[in-house]
Amino acid sequence: MRMGDVLRDEFIGKKIKVIASTNKTLVGVQGKVVDETQQTLVLEDGRKLLKSQVEIEVQHVSVDGKRLVGRPEDRLKKVKKQ
Repeated sequence: MRMGDVLRDEFIGKKIKVIASTNKTLVGVQGKVVDETQQTLVLEDGRKLLKSQVEIEVQHVSVDGKRLVGRPEDRLKKVKKQ
């Protein structure tokens, strides 16, 4: 799967893993995304990850969380234009 495909996809229901973070205690955290807001990804265990502070792996693709900041529906529109 390519980066553009991942960015166009819905994150709710996907398993993710934090592979880098400005908060080193988050590196290695993984779980299923149960909610997404403009600034956060919420995991099933209740953890809220700030998108701007993490790099995640989803479906074997590395994604800089800064590319995810914003409302999910706006991200989908933005990726389609590229």
